[in-house]
Amino acid sequence: MATATYPPPPPYYRLYKDYSESPSSALEPPSPIEGTYVCFGGNYTTEDVLPSLEEQGVPQLYPNDSIVDYKKELRSLNRELQLHILELADVLVERPSQYAKRIGEISSVFKNLHHLLNSLRPHQARATLIHVMELQIQQRKQAVEDIKRFMILFKFSRHRNLTVVKMDVAWWMEAAPPQIIFPEKPSTCPVLETILEERETEKDDHEHVKDDV
Repeated sequence: MATATYPPPPPYYRLYKDYSESPSSALEPPSPIEGTYVCFGGNYTTEDVLPSLEEQGVPQLYPNDSIVDYKKELRSLNRELQLHILELADVLVERPSQYAKRIGEISSVFKNLHHLLNSLRPHQARATLIHVMELQIQQRKQAVEDIKRFMILFKFSRHRNLTVVKMDVAWWMEAAPPQIIFPEKPSTCPVLETILEERETEKDDHEHVKDDV
């Protein structure tokens, strides 16, 4: 059986071949899905609501109140989880055939922990967004203050000694180009001088020969 790496597109595009000339000839697009729907074998909903433990068939191990002390309940479930793990170790040694019950209890505790943590996701998203926005405001305020400080420094640089201005903006030297900070600073590179090779002429050669004789 032959298979294609990239299957052809759905045939629905043929219904829109005359859309540019006659828009009314094409079908209207489907309306957005509302409520529950099935995708890849899983049930999903368009409403952003965390399903309860009862809807998932899991016993709830913490009080079902409108106001939940998350810190207290998470610590309680954590201690209960440690106790169940110790009991599982004891059961595996003394009564190995009863391990399934302990595994189910540990699974219920884990699901309750995850459900409590997922309940805090909206609060985490809001707190993260607030923190990012506050950080951006702080950075912009700092940038405005830096620009004002630079303007004041360079306004007074006309009437002040250049050395004093260099000391004031010393912390800014790492980011600014050296031509801006030290326009009159000489180069620290060694000066390369041309070395001329001394060549002896024929006259000098004859003089050296006479001296040798």
